Amino acid sequence: MKKVILSLALVAFLGLSLNSCRETKEETEAAVENVEKETEGAMEKAGKAMDNAVEETKEAGEAMEDAVDEVDGDDN
Repeated sequence: MKKVILSLALVAFLGLSLNSCRETKEETEAAVENVEKETEGAMEKAGKAMDNAVEETKEAGEAMEDAVDEVDGDDN
């Protein structure tokens, strides 16, 4: 009796655990494409943000140089 129950449980387990590889592959490909699109957009935004930060840093440095020049000019 135990062998029959164990055999049925094994068959049920194997039947439920197997699925189509094609469906899994298609779902995986779709997920990869979505991630690529989202990553590309995020990388572009990060690049633009870095460019803006560099420009703002340059402007701040120039403003500091101007301020130092004004202070040095006032002392003379």
